[in-house]
Amino acid sequence: MQRVEGHSEDRFLGSDVFESSGRNIPPPNGGGTVREEARDIDIYHKCDVAVIGGGPAGCAAAWAAAKAGADVTLIERYNCLGGLSTGGLVMWIDRMTDWEGNHVIQGFAREFIDRMPPEAVAGPPKTDWGSKDPMKTAYWGNRTTAFHGIVQWAPTLDPERMKLNAQEMLLEAGVRIVFHAWGSRPIIEDGAAKGVIFESKQGRTALMAKVVVDTTGDGDMFARAGADYDTDIEEGDVHHSMNTSWVIGGVNMDRWINWKVLYPDQLTELMNKGREQLGFFQTPYVSWRPDIALFLGPRQSGLSALDVDDMTEVEIRSHRLMEGHCRFFRENAPGFENAYSLQSASQLGVRHTRRLGGVGRIERKDWGNGTPVADEVGISPSISPKFPIVSVPYGSLVPRALDGMLVAGRHISCDANSHGFMREIPQCWLTGHAAGVGAALAADQGVQPRAVGVADVRKTLRSQGAHLSDDARVEGKKGEAVAAK
Repeated sequence: MQRVEGHSEDRFLGSDVFESSGRNIPPPNGGGTVREEARDIDIYHKCDVAVIGGGPAGCAAAWAAAKAGADVTLIERYNCLGGLSTGGLVMWIDRMTDWEGNHVIQGFAREFIDRMPPEAVAGPPKTDWGSKDPMKTAYWGNRTTAFHGIVQWAPTLDPERMKLNAQEMLLEAGVRIVFHAWGSRPIIEDGAAKGVIFESKQGRTALMAKVVVDTTGDGDMFARAGADYDTDIEEGDVHHSMNTSWVIGGVNMDRWINWKVLYPDQLTELMNKGREQLGFFQTPYVSWRPDIALFLGPRQSGLSALDVDDMTEVEIRSHRLMEGHCRFFRENAPGFENAYSLQSASQLGVRHTRRLGGVGRIERKDWGNGTPVADEVGISPSISPKFPIVSVPYGSLVPRALDGMLVAGRHISCDANSHGFMREIPQCWLTGHAAGVGAALAADQGVQPRAVGVADVRKTLRSQGAHLSDDARVEGKKGEAVAAK
């Protein structure tokens, strides 16, 4: 086992990344093939838009498409909505403001958080967004919502309330939700998606749709349809590692934070001791409550979230480490004297597997432009104050050749560097919102998603509360290539 320092300047949170060659299970002994019997599959339902995956992007896509008038069905393999933000316990929601404190990720994201009960949201007041006051940045920096000396809107939310909130928003919008159902492969005819096959306790059934939105997080639908995708990663970078998160109760996070700020040398000693005793080691983050600590889990690299044995390995290690961390912190860390294991995540913390090869692409070379792309459907905060906001193109959601499908979430079309922040929950809300609108308009107009007018998408997004660049700035770039062309 070895600890490697993530060396990308584009990391949001400082963290060790661990790589290990030791395995807890032997390799499988299979070989050869078996033939599966061909059979007819019952059609479960027919709809305008099928959203596959109920994580942040899928929730936003289903809500937006339904709000735009589409008949929407969402397929989710777990028993709740929210994906990594809920089942993965990634309750820290990254930045939704730019470096001046302007709220740039809105739409579904804003409505979702506005609907949360106040006691389920922990973060700075709006008056502090963009503040460079040293006292405020020091306070909020220790609560994962101030970066580069600037306070940001990056709250921590109660995961159980998020599950209910997402569910009720989608039901109110008229979305059909199907839990405990795993989208296994798309139905492709003449180069276009016509629906998906999914597995459940009922067996294999089909969901037919005019447009499919792949929000699986790993690009399962577009990959199995034969669409282009990229898998290049930066080895050792925190953005391309895996972990299982957990929460520990009975703590005093204010005491912990005060201690680590006042006694940094003692903190270093504690961390060295933890690594020595546990091997993999992680310090806690705040949650939505001061008596609950969030551990995002030691980040483990060199393992693939597309390999079932690798995924199993991470889970085995992580569940052992949860109890080990609880014991270690209870015995050694101020504020953890009465700590107890509360909950481990039901979903594996996956950061990267595939990225779509799209009509358009978000690339690092364009971060410094500060101008909107011709087919802008969203605005993301940049990685640091060195860069302006990032304009998100509709083309990053559209496969190069595959029709009948749009893509949203952490697997959109972008380079490896841009993926480091475009995979975050607010950005998944943003791209999901745009994909949902594009899918609804394509279904309504009877055209392929690539042929939908970007002006129509932008108009509908604005009507649903999204924040976009001024139309005049986008219209001035009409001569440039957009997805519809």
